[in-house]
Amino acid sequence: MENRSSKKNKKPWPTKAVMQQIYELNLWGGRPHEFYSGLGSHKPEIVQPYLKVVSHFLSSFEKPLAVCDLGCGDFNIGKKLVKYTQKYVAVDIVPDLIEHHQKKFKAENLEFHCLDLATDDLPVTDCVLIRQVLQHLSNAEIQKVLHKLTDFKYILLTEHIPEGDFIPNIDIISGQGIRLKKQSGVNLLAPPFHFKVKEEKEMLSITSNDFKGRLVTTLYTT
Repeated sequence: MENRSSKKNKKPWPTKAVMQQIYELNLWGGRPHEFYSGLGSHKPEIVQPYLKVVSHFLSSFEKPLAVCDLGCGDFNIGKKLVKYTQKYVAVDIVPDLIEHHQKKFKAENLEFHCLDLATDDLPVTDCVLIRQVLQHLSNAEIQKVLHKLTDFKYILLTEHIPEGDFIPNIDIISGQGIRLKKQSGVNLLAPPFHFKVKEEKEMLSITSNDFKGRLVTTLYTT
């Protein structure tokens, strides 16, 4: 039997193993043997407003932007944004997921890469989309990602945060859960991150009977 001491000293699973298990066991829902990233990627009242805001932003440029989608998940949302970009690079940490997408989704301006956001070099594009990804990562991993985000001119970040005032960036172990259980959420501009940007603009805020808190999409210009 494992004693309290060994539990306390037990290291968390690597993020890649955690995310692989989430899809293997359908912990975010969906049918067996199906890649499914949860209601946030499928429910129309969540997906449609996001697509409207992001597609309008991407279409506002005379020359289409190259876009990197960090944590593309099941690609139910990303597949609808590819046509608005000069190049769309979709990234996720789960090898089987990326292999599946490479076979299923085809476009001349579309690429898929299996990368760990915290430890691997990221494709450099004009704009990066990070949708409900950082909320699953520890502060240490978020910090590693942030060091690379200054390479992008535009950052479109979506995070699930509590309603009203809250203490931001309470640390968690990377995995299935998010900070909302601790009445917290990710704020890149607050301690311990102090991420420096030229401009911050809230683009979208969604509430739903299906979840507590708000899904907020913010545009950062670096």
